[in-house]
Amino acid sequence: MRVFTCADRWEDMASCIYDAWAWALTGGHDRLRLEKEPILQAALFDEYVHIEPDPAKAEKVMRSVWHKISPEAYHLISYASLYREDMLDEIYRFLRLGFSAGGRATSMLTDPHVMRLTEASRNVTNEIHYFREFARFDQTPDGVLISHIEPKNQVVYPVSEHFADRMPSLPWMIVDDRRALAVVHPADEPSYLRELTGEEAALLAQSEEQSDAYRELWQTFFSATAISQRKNPACQQAHFPLWMRRHATEFRQPPGT
Repeated sequence: MRVFTCADRWEDMASCIYDAWAWALTGGHDRLRLEKEPILQAALFDEYVHIEPDPAKAEKVMRSVWHKISPEAYHLISYASLYREDMLDEIYRFLRLGFSAGGRATSMLTDPHVMRLTEASRNVTNEIHYFREFARFDQTPDGVLISHIEPKNQVVYPVSEHFADRMPSLPWMIVDDRRALAVVHPADEPSYLRELTGEEAALLAQSEEQSDAYRELWQTFFSATAISQRKNPACQQAHFPLWMRRHATEFRQPPGT
């Protein structure tokens, strides 16, 4: 079995799909597997091939999916690629089906690969919607707004697109503390994604420890408007799960307490 591996970035994954497909034309689709790095446990008799990103190859894959299958298929695999589990091989198997079945591939829900990608895509989409609602920003002394999130899936950039549309003229950052990633948005400029060093991540974490008058106002408002007789922790938890509350302003203790 030949195993094609790549980094956990969409351009790398698309390049990996391209090279695996080219090899399969002579080696056979059933004699290969695709995995994202790092490889935690290599199989003894498998041959591992690392694939470097190639923008031209990635563009060919994405263009082929859009035109030869459907825009819906393109969006399906784009969201599924952000799923917390490795979906790269599932995406490859779906593309084998898609290039033969065409646009109806995404509606073939009895196919296990279509079903798996649909579930992953739905999970990612739901989490994006959650963090668009629950992201909270703190303001640094320099006037930069910083939001910390810890999503299960790699959704920090899709979440940031929502705020780029609504706060185009403000400088802000959204930090994925789980993966040490940050989307940086300079005022009136396009956003960009970057990986953080350990020192940068530790420095950004301090933004939540600073005193902020607006944070205190929000916490006071949250407490003052609560009606004790109508508190329903179970209902609240269903709509705002506990694991999402770590960085939510209204649930954080003031600094020094």
